[in-house]
Formats: sequence, C-alpha cells, structure tokens
Amino acid sequence: MIHKIQWGIIGCGEVTELKSGPAFNLTEGSSLHAVMRRDAEKAKDYAERHQVPKWYADSDDLLNDPEVNAIYIATPPDTHAHYTIKALALHKPVYVEKPMALNTAECEAMLEASIKYDTPLFVAYYRRALPYFLKVKRLIEDGHIGEPMHVEIRLLQPPKEDELEGTPGWRVNPKISGGGHFHDLASHQFDFLDFLFGPIEKVEALHGNLGKLYESDDVVVAGFQAEKGNLYGAGIWSFSVPEFLKEDICIITGTEGQIRFSFFTTDYPVWLKTKTQELSFNIQHPKHVQQDLIHQVVNALRTGSHCVSTADSALRTNKILDEVCKKH
Repeated sequence: MIHKIQWGIIGCGEVTELKSGPAFNLTEGSSLHAVMRRDAEKAKDYAERHQVPKWYADSDDLLNDPEVNAIYIATPPDTHAHYTIKALALHKPVYVEKPMALNTAECEAMLEASIKYDTPLFVAYYRRALPYFLKVKRLIEDGHIGEPMHVEIRLLQPPKEDELEGTPGWRVNPKISGGGHFHDLASHQFDFLDFLFGPIEKVEALHGNLGKLYESDDVVVAGFQAEKGNLYGAGIWSFSVPEFLKEDICIITGTEGQIRFSFFTTDYPVWLKTKTQELSFNIQHPKHVQQDLIHQVVNALRTGSHCVSTADSALRTNKILDEVCKKH
C-alpha cells in the first residue's frame, strides 16, 4: 500500500488538460507531482498553468524521480507498452490511457509485467465509473427491462477537417493508434458492454475504407455475442458520413423494456421505455470525467480496494478490437 500517491504524467497533452490531469489533485491522498513532454516548452507551460512542482522533457528522468511513485501514461497507444513496462519494472503502479496498447500481444506483455513485478496496472476506461453510465447498469440490474436480449450500437460521424485537408491526425494512423477512429471510440463501447454483461465471446465483422482519406478503416459492421446468457449485439461505425447524418446511440432491448443512451453525446439523456412508462434521466458528466475512476485507482493503491478498470478487463477489449479488424 502507498500512503501518499505522487503522480508523474508521461505525455501531458490535450487529454490531460481537463479530462484527467486536474483530478489527481482532487482526490484524497493523491497529488500531481511531475509532468513530462518531449517538447520542453510545452511541458514547462503545462506545469506552470497547473501548479505542478516538476516538469521534464525526458521520460527516464520522470520515471526515475524518487518522489514520483505512480505513473499516468497519456501518450498515443504506440508507446503504452514501452512506458508501462519500464514503470512497472521500477515497481511504480501505472494508470494508462485507452486503448491499452496497439494490439493484444502488447497488452499481454503489459499484464505479464504487472504480474512479474507485482505492481498494479489500471486502464482509463472511465465510463465504468461515471454516474451516467452507472445509471444504465442499475436500470438493467434492477430488472427494469427484464432479461436483456440484444444491443444495437450506431456511431456515425463526418470526417474531421484535417482529414478532408489531407493532413489526418495520429488517431487514424494504425502504426500509432492501432487502427482508426473505431479503435479510439469503439474501445470505450466494447469495454462498457463487457462491464454490463461480461466478456464478449464471439464476433463476426466486416470493415473497409469508403472515404479513402487515410489508411485505416473508416467503416466497421460487427455482430457479437456475450459470454453469459443469450445476449446478441450488432453495431455500425462509420466515419465518412455527411454532418447532418451524425448519430451516436446505443439501444439495449430486454424482455420487458428498452434503454437508450449515448456514449459520446454529453446532453443525451438515458431513456427507459417499458410497457407502462417512458422515463428520461438527465445526468451530467463531472467537469473532469476521469475523476471518479482516478478516485478508485488511488483508493486501490492506498487501501487495496477494488477498481473497476484493470489490465485484465482492458485486455479483453483489445482482443475484441483485434478480432473485429482481423488482427491476429
């Protein structure tokens, strides 16, 4: 157990500005002690704006800082395994961004390192701890829709401006991200379904590139089956539709009712429909969306309590991504 968690961030980029970074100082027994970014000026600027005591431009300097006893890795997925294994070898617990790594093999190496060095590894699938998504889970567990039968996911998005201009970002470069927007976004969705219904055991999928704006797939169609019970699912992910056709919805249908919610549209209510009623629940996300999960991570390190997002569960999600896109 660690009495006081003093975090170091490797990769203090955009995701750490609001979603995660400030939350390390808002949890009891936790503080953000140092940050690192290869661009020294940006690392210094981040540290000054967020009142972080130390900043580095070299990852080894941060990893070897004796006052830093836990590491948050917020780099693109191509370096997750590298930094995670180095930190674990120093017996410093790791909280790593999602997807856990480029592929299943890298995730397995990370989990093996966590076991070898007897050091915890957590993954930033923060929807497992957000009140909005926990409401969905409670509605199912309380029997409001009876026995769940099937799940439908539709995520349709237009191309990004930089993609239309011929300068796509790293998220659609498979060598950096592991895939494209599907890997970045569907990872959250499959992880949450794992949280709701247990591991997904069977996947059948088609994938391709309709827009030809970048190397990775921009359309995926998949069917899947959960391990427990007769729960079936289907999803379509398309990232080349016109703006007016944007859609982001998940529908869970049971023997007694249906739940509708959104994974990424922040003002979309959780809807419950049964034979006798239709209700909506407006649940706002906290200012720092990773704060609830970071609170669990800190408590797990300080007291040994349970955290809902671990290397084991995140590895299962990467396996699904690989299976859908035929990566073995």
